[in-house]
Amino acid sequence: MKFGVIGLGRFGYQLAEGLVKHGMEVLAIDKDEAIVASIKDKVTQAVCLNVTDEEALKSVGIEEMDTVIVAMGESFEQSVLITAILKKRLHIPYVIARSTNAIHDDILRLVGADKVVLPERYVGKRLAINLSLPFVDLIHITDSFSVTHMKAPKDFIGKTITELNLRKTRHIACIAIKKGPDIVLVEPDYIIMENDELLLAGENKHLAAMVHI
Repeated sequence: MKFGVIGLGRFGYQLAEGLVKHGMEVLAIDKDEAIVASIKDKVTQAVCLNVTDEEALKSVGIEEMDTVIVAMGESFEQSVLITAILKKRLHIPYVIARSTNAIHDDILRLVGADKVVLPERYVGKRLAINLSLPFVDLIHITDSFSVTHMKAPKDFIGKTITELNLRKTRHIACIAIKKGPDIVLVEPDYIIMENDELLLAGENKHLAAMVHI
């Protein structure tokens, strides 16, 4: 997929880098030449231009993007204007706009934003979840459901996945075994070994309870 990221502050910069790491094509745009120069080797294309100039946006191929993220948060007027241009005039299929408060959120939706995000609220929520769960590596599927891994408890060693019956006894699922850097799918009759790390999925409250085993 092709993504455009307009505004390369901390949020936009990290977003552009992250999308590339996940195999996406990224067009990064900012009005600051120094910032554009610093990211040009990390994305598919980086350009410096007036981000509210419709013709300039057209000239760099913004209309070819599947999704465009308006990542700037410091200028309320600019983000609203850019969002309106992208949706109403350039007909971008999907536009995500960064908001700074509830009023900003409402206005961005009124001018056509398909999705509005408030990074500060998102980061705070995720931090609260991470602090509440005793795992270093945690993949959030939703706010209440996650996937993580932990070393097999002593009571699990020598038992099969079926014998443990984690779905019924712990309300979680062992979906695979982590052996070093490798993830191995296992059958119900797999016997847990001493150095196995269990890849577990379930609601956060049930995963948190596993630390007490």
